[in-house]
Amino acid sequence: MKYALLLAPSANRVYTQSSAALAVSELRAFGVAAEPVSRARLSYLDFEAEGLGDLGNLSSAYAFFERQGDLLKPAEVSTLDTFDDDLITIPKYAGKTNEHFTKLLLNVTALASAWPFAGRQFTVLDPVAGRGTTLNQALMYGWNAIGIEVDGKSVDAYEAFLKTYLRRKRLKHTADLTPVRREGKRIGRRFDATITGTQTVTLFDADTRRARALMKARSADLIVGDLPYNVVHKTSTPTEFLAEAVPGWAELLKPGGAIGLSWNVHLAPRAEAERLLAKAGLEIVPAEGFEHWVDQGITRDILVARKP
Repeated sequence: MKYALLLAPSANRVYTQSSAALAVSELRAFGVAAEPVSRARLSYLDFEAEGLGDLGNLSSAYAFFERQGDLLKPAEVSTLDTFDDDLITIPKYAGKTNEHFTKLLLNVTALASAWPFAGRQFTVLDPVAGRGTTLNQALMYGWNAIGIEVDGKSVDAYEAFLKTYLRRKRLKHTADLTPVRREGKRIGRRFDATITGTQTVTLFDADTRRARALMKARSADLIVGDLPYNVVHKTSTPTEFLAEAVPGWAELLKPGGAIGLSWNVHLAPRAEAERLLAKAGLEIVPAEGFEHWVDQGITRDILVARKP
């Protein structure tokens, strides 16, 4: 069957300029080859597939069409979405990762795991969670979410947002913020919420380099993080930060699970990042075509690995 995908516009004009190339690479991760085309000054991707399956979850998808000669017939698709999209779009703050890119990174990481994309309630860990964009996308998919964030103000902001959102949507939930102690010492805080009895989200206010002290081994199916573009963890360069954090993250990943990281290639060379993941016992998964310009001094790329 021949299809055309109409790409969704992004509020970020720079990201929109890269969206077609990124969508081609994302479709490749789903096992589909696509070609960018322009129709009536709109950007589409043309591709062939036996059916649309999970493609309704593509990060830049706006609408799908069956191609019938020169005509386009709207095609129905299904998605994993379990909440209204305002769970993702409401939060606005400086430094927020583009939500389309967050979804792309989560998709590519899930596809690199040993499990079917839509056949499991994944537990997703974002070890550099910020104010929770990745956590919210995981919740949107009906999955469970865990985050670690060193900035206590960001943790407080996420707690306030999620509590308000769940109350406004009249969704049954429990939520609490408690201290985390190990060997009698306080090492951080944790925000926990259970939603409708079927999903959980936990956000730790702590240093991600102590991740192993916060959680049990093999707690996560997926680890997904957009690494800080600047040095925000004291005494660490980006490469040093990865060297200190990756071993603990790898211990938290279940066998068959996958890790997907995005980072500024000007701060840490790909070869060095790959070496650090391999040293932690992870197998690099090819992820090409995702490098794109973000801002002056920031060129972002994706690195994906799987735990045997």
